[in-house]
Amino acid sequence: MSFEAGIVELGGHPMILRADEMQLSRGESVKDTARILSAHVDAVGVRTGPDAVLEELAAEGSIPVFNMLTAGHHPCQALADLMTLHEAFGALEGLKLAYVGDGNNVARSLAILGGIAGMQVVVASPDGYALDGDTGATLVADPAEAVRDARAVYADVWVSMGDEATGDERRRALTPYRIDDALLDRAAPDAIALHCLPAHPGEEITTEVLYGERQRIWQQAENRRHAQKALLEWLVQS
Repeated sequence: MSFEAGIVELGGHPMILRADEMQLSRGESVKDTARILSAHVDAVGVRTGPDAVLEELAAEGSIPVFNMLTAGHHPCQALADLMTLHEAFGALEGLKLAYVGDGNNVARSLAILGGIAGMQVVVASPDGYALDGDTGATLVADPAEAVRDARAVYADVWVSMGDEATGDERRRALTPYRIDDALLDRAAPDAIALHCLPAHPGEEITTEVLYGERQRIWQQAENRRHAQKALLEWLVQS
């Protein structure tokens, strides 16, 4: 929705192509799809599972291809997160953000983009859920250690699409990583809570924090549209 609304605001025409509406579902190659899309549109956003599909589209096409969400990354969310932090605190250089929970695609993009912006990103996860790869983030197991002096404390859902079969196991492992007022009290005095949504109040974040005065979550959600508009304008003009 944020992309569609933003494109309309920019004067463009968004086209949403679902998997069963494309020739890819009938055996067309990604290479051929990239060539066809390049002939008809100015940019392509991809929301898919494997990063390799997006990478091949980008390599074979002649137009900008950007990541709306993949199993490995969620960079547009991270752009909105950094915009929200800039609005809340000003300069991002040296700002500490603590992510608590599953070391997933959201955590990875936060770590990468946060590092580029000069931030200190700490990711706290239980054993078996740690962020993998060389992201530049500091990895710890203790959420209290992660949030010490943090200006922002970030959560994501515990059970994402595709994780339903292990949902109970994930909830048990991640319960100590819930954002509540007690965890925020361990962060910097002016710390804010962030969440990429959708949220499950009572699981990864309490109702009190989600709808309270110590969060910028709804501003963060609106900023998806604004940050993505800036990205699209830059990509198309480039």
